[in-house]
Amino acid sequence: MSRLKGKVVAITGGGSGMGLASAKLFVKEAAKVAIIDYRDEKSLDKAVKQLVKAGAKKGQLFCHRADVGDERAVKAAFAAVKKALGPVDVLVNAAGIDTTSEVADMSTKLWDDMIRINLRGTFLCTREVLADMKKKKWGRIINFASQLAHKGAPEMAHYVASKSGVIGFTRSLAYEVAKDNITVNAICPGPIVTPLLMSIPRPWLNRKQKELPIGRFGEVEEVAPTVLMLALDPDGNYYIGATLNMNGGDVMV
Repeated sequence: MSRLKGKVVAITGGGSGMGLASAKLFVKEAAKVAIIDYRDEKSLDKAVKQLVKAGAKKGQLFCHRADVGDERAVKAAFAAVKKALGPVDVLVNAAGIDTTSEVADMSTKLWDDMIRINLRGTFLCTREVLADMKKKKWGRIINFASQLAHKGAPEMAHYVASKSGVIGFTRSLAYEVAKDNITVNAICPGPIVTPLLMSIPRPWLNRKQKELPIGRFGEVEEVAPTVLMLALDPDGNYYIGATLNMNGGDVMV
């Protein structure tokens, strides 16, 4: 398949988890894929090997290590992507962190780190691609939020606040750029088996799994097809400011 041939797709947090699973589908659709991630070089090399195995051809793949919460690093990363592959047509903001703490015990640093990566990072990366998308009169921006933004969760007020902010940012930006044929949408996955989820304390995970009607956590391969669909023309054309929920029934909206 080559439904995205010639398109440049940038995926933050693309070195693992849902970002990497999405990258594999974009590679299969002949897109040029740029991975922006803060993981160590060994982890990124492993991700690149998986994408090559998935079918990435020479000149189709670019990897850049960057902290999405650092404005200077973000500007450098997207300048590097543009030089290597061309202007970004599709941006997938999948980079994120997750920790747990009750508000009464939460440090200011824990709060600030969460907002910095999950919300500020989404803003910084999005801002870098808008000028070129507006110039082309075509673009797709897909933001990772969370089903917890709809319902809240104990010990995760900082995470929920950051992901609720992503949804609000998505909706407001969608109003601003729809006239330029740029769609902006969010996906709200439930608990998906990723290194990020598995870093959460086991008691929290056990409690969450019992809450799910489906009785299990999701797999990254169950999320990636929705990311791809939102990027496709015409499949994703009429989704504007939407939140799509693949969450095992944790939130039914």
